[in-house]
Amino acid sequence: MKLNELKVDMDYFHMDEKLYERLKPTPLKNPKLVSFNKQACDLINLDYKECETQEFLDLLNGVKTLENSKTYSMVYAGHQFGYFVPQLGDGRAINLGAVNSWHLQTKGSGPTKYSRQGDGRAVLRSSIREYIMSEAMHALDIPTTRALAIINSDTFAHREWEKESCSIVMRMSPSWIRIGTFEFFAKTKNSKENLIKLADYVIEQNYPHLKDEDKKYEKMFYSLVDKTALMLAKWQVYGFMHGVMNTDNFSMAGVTIDYGPFAFMDYFDKNCICNHTDAEGRYSYNNQPYVARWNLIVLANALKEICDEDKLLEYMKTFMPQHENVYLELMNKRLGLVAVKSGNSNLDLILELLGALETSKIDYNVFFYKLTNLKSFDDISSITDFCVFTDPIQKWFDSYKKVCEIQDSNIEERNEIMKRVNPKYIIKNYMLQEAIQLAHSGDYSLVNDLLKIAQNPYAEHLKYDRYANPTPMEFANLKLSCSS
Repeated sequence: MKLNELKVDMDYFHMDEKLYERLKPTPLKNPKLVSFNKQACDLINLDYKECETQEFLDLLNGVKTLENSKTYSMVYAGHQFGYFVPQLGDGRAINLGAVNSWHLQTKGSGPTKYSRQGDGRAVLRSSIREYIMSEAMHALDIPTTRALAIINSDTFAHREWEKESCSIVMRMSPSWIRIGTFEFFAKTKNSKENLIKLADYVIEQNYPHLKDEDKKYEKMFYSLVDKTALMLAKWQVYGFMHGVMNTDNFSMAGVTIDYGPFAFMDYFDKNCICNHTDAEGRYSYNNQPYVARWNLIVLANALKEICDEDKLLEYMKTFMPQHENVYLELMNKRLGLVAVKSGNSNLDLILELLGALETSKIDYNVFFYKLTNLKSFDDISSITDFCVFTDPIQKWFDSYKKVCEIQDSNIEERNEIMKRVNPKYIIKNYMLQEAIQLAHSGDYSLVNDLLKIAQNPYAEHLKYDRYANPTPMEFANLKLSCSS
């Protein structure tokens, strides 16, 4: 389909006009295409060749408007590091409308009413990080937004100590409504009416099976609890850390949104913090499920005018059990085991493994990849060679061997299970930094190569075999900023 044939659905303007701002993007100077994503093109039925045209560049830069599109930014509130901020909003993102139920948004398109003295821009490094990481998450079956394309420019902005080129990434999501959106609507003058409109909008977008149900707003909440428990389990299983789990960064569609100072775990550390502004470790790896539960409780309070809050809070008791069940099921698969064969889902074995990984100082996801390719228990040097301290992993293997014997699990069966969930490649921040440095010099080749690796993490990619090795220690578990 050609760009001019895309049918854009504008479905937000039935809300009170005070709840959004209609505005036009502020174009960048001399925009240049960095990369486009064929998989994302398929989601909106866009011909690949269209992405190589000037029209496509103009679309990302805000010069061209799709038919029926009326660009706008949304307002929302949010709890940031636990403290309520009554008004936030799309400070550098502009919504273009929906195509094929995917809501298009350009991030870095200039200041809006909600910029809060910001310049409304996104720099190239943060745009590259989000563009590649959202696709890596999707390939690991972790619910996420997607990314269609990214452009660079001759417009510059100051971030921290440097002047950096400005960029725009086009993001796609089944919804851009956040828990913080409901928090804002709950504080408006006609709060009940506005909450009903917003809840109906979310149900229409993401929970259409509930449209004609009794107690549909409660059931919307229950569905989000279920989705979030699943998403957080997958985050934890693969060692993903979001970094800024504020309620304004938490999607009502139950997908990962707003990639900032994120990271995949390098060597395992349950208390790892990836955001250097998170001084108290509120959003540390180990805290993520508990913060997600806290965010959902905040939502329950915001919905109390249109829901029975007590019922919502009662359902919240299912969150951690759901999360733990999915986590244990997936962790068993990463070990080549089937949880149902053991009464405790191999919980003791998994907890022992996490302790051994932490004490041994071994790269978290590299361990699972090496385990997938292990030929025999007689020689585990392919794993212990990557440990700083070997004894804890060697002792864990004694326990693992016993469980395998009890469950009558042979190595062929285990490898068959593991190779479907233990990828060769996990996108790490040092890889992204290499692509960013090249991109700053005008070489976008590694951005596009990393995109291919991110989307096909189980493939060999022999040219980049070094990326299957542990993160170099000097780059391991570094903390990043929100502008990263």
